[in-house]
Amino acid sequence: MVVLALVRELNRRADPRRLRHDVEFLADRPRSRTRAPEAMLRAEAHVTRELAAAGWWTQRQPFDVRWRLGGTDRQDDRPIALQLRLHTRLTGANLVAHLPGADDGPDRPTVVVGAHLDTVDGSPGADDNASGVAALLEIARLLGGLPRPPAVTLLFFDMEELGMIGSRFAARQLRRTGQVAGMICLESVGYFATGPGTQLMPAGFATAFPRVAARVRSGGQRGDFTLVVHRRSTEAAAAVWRRAAEAAEPRLPAITLRDPRPHGPLGALAGLAAPPLIHLDRSDHASFWNAGIPALMLTSTANFRNPHYHRPTDTPDTLDYGRLAAVAVATAATAASAASWRALS
Repeated sequence: MVVLALVRELNRRADPRRLRHDVEFLADRPRSRTRAPEAMLRAEAHVTRELAAAGWWTQRQPFDVRWRLGGTDRQDDRPIALQLRLHTRLTGANLVAHLPGADDGPDRPTVVVGAHLDTVDGSPGADDNASGVAALLEIARLLGGLPRPPAVTLLFFDMEELGMIGSRFAARQLRRTGQVAGMICLESVGYFATGPGTQLMPAGFATAFPRVAARVRSGGQRGDFTLVVHRRSTEAAAAVWRRAAEAAEPRLPAITLRDPRPHGPLGALAGLAAPPLIHLDRSDHASFWNAGIPALMLTSTANFRNPHYHRPTDTPDTLDYGRLAAVAVATAATAASAASWRALS
């Protein structure tokens, strides 16, 4: 399989030390456009420098939106539905990166790989989501070294913690102007726990997804895997990612979960009406689902595993950089091999 050959090549070049450096730089302070704008500009500058060093061209795409229903970026333990907010006006910016010479178009549509740059108030956000940003930067380095530039677009989203505001803007833009094969979202991908009972599940999860729940239980409810959330449109992509992760170094177990809902507004409404489906919408991939674009989310399940989620203790020393490097390798190989998704469909 071509993907596995690519994984073997990328394994040799991935460097957990680079990932740790990126996380430590980003997660030394909270990052928020509305609460800590200087920290966001500092993070943007770091991302742009690292992408340029890896050979990528980066564009800053500002947005100014009004009357958007979203959430709060305060530390809040209340149910998700009670965290809703109506934002009268929000001004932010996403970062979009392309490799020069990557020929994406009708015959070679792009794969978007994205992660959000912001944090909640008061948290340095090492796992949520400096881990995703660091993985995305490592993916840039890995793909930038390939002989033929792959049709991959990297997106660093703003205002995820306010209700996926940046990714909602980006998904609408891409739907109008681009040919998109699919989207991969990196959300809190760096925290792993190998002790029994370290992996929790939401209320009602076992009833809604009995096979996935049985898989988690059979492993002693250890939080040592990456969860791959997908829909029918990205089932093949999820399978490719799982195989790539198994061939990565270190080997990374993956559990795939198929969301049964359709794309578009109907699927979003079903999530609001039927917990635990709402937990499957908790990152930027949901913006692409709602825009009708195939997407999947990679996650270490955030608060269902990580006791530091949305807290001041979400710091760089809590992450597993070897496994985070494996996440980057598997994702880079999957994104660069979009043709194999269709071959499995």
